[in-house]
Amino acid sequence: MSGRHAEEHIHTVEGTDPHIFVEIHEPTAGTDAGLRPILLLHGFSSSSKLNWADTGWITALQAAGRRVITVDLPGHGRSASPEDLDSYSPSRIRADLLQIVADAGARPLRDGDPSSGLDIIGYSLGSRLAWEFGATQPELVHRLVLGGPNKEDPLASFDLVAAQHYLADGTPIEDESTAGLLKMAQLLPSNDLFALLSLIEAIKGEPYDPAEAVPHMPVLLVAGDKDERAVTMPELASIAARAGGIVEQLLVPGRNHSNAITSRVFKDAALAFLGV
Repeated sequence: MSGRHAEEHIHTVEGTDPHIFVEIHEPTAGTDAGLRPILLLHGFSSSSKLNWADTGWITALQAAGRRVITVDLPGHGRSASPEDLDSYSPSRIRADLLQIVADAGARPLRDGDPSSGLDIIGYSLGSRLAWEFGATQPELVHRLVLGGPNKEDPLASFDLVAAQHYLADGTPIEDESTAGLLKMAQLLPSNDLFALLSLIEAIKGEPYDPAEAVPHMPVLLVAGDKDERAVTMPELASIAARAGGIVEQLLVPGRNHSNAITSRVFKDAALAFLGV
């Protein structure tokens, strides 16, 4: 298959119809490394196209001989916006992801078989989901690359009431973090703002505590050295290390939370880390 080939799927899970958009990207012709697939998880108010396709990640991974699975999270990209709040909860999303990767051919890790298991690269919100997925699926996940990670969840302190008032009548939002996140979401006309607010509400209902469930597989943590959230990266590394995990950290020079994902340094480090 050519490196530009991608299978598109609308995925349904557990008898419901969340319409999670899934693509399978095959390795560039003649380059198949015989390694396990890689799942890519994008950030809040983004999409697989914005985080992974437009930034060259999918092409770079395909050229390295890797099979890539991309998904658009509920309410994002080409996925639909379910009406039920449960579809947006982190635990439900992880369950959906488990079914998706199984359908895409990911198999439990097996000693001596480099094609078994699954690698995951997440960014921002995708890193939170990847951390929890790795912690709960140790028999499946081989390695994790977490970009723009944070020990605390920025969405947890989001002021939903203020955001709803702003969208209804333009009432100014006093909390700077809430205003910034909402502004970021509004930059993409395709974003369903009310679906994104449902996601935030569901996330607030399942608070993120990285020490509660810790992945034991090797982890690479990456952030721009201008990313204010990077200050908590050593704490995440310490949590994983205390649990017996192998952890590496990388600060990308001159990059912030918005543009670290475009860095070639980031891509090269991830490829080297996952290429074993």
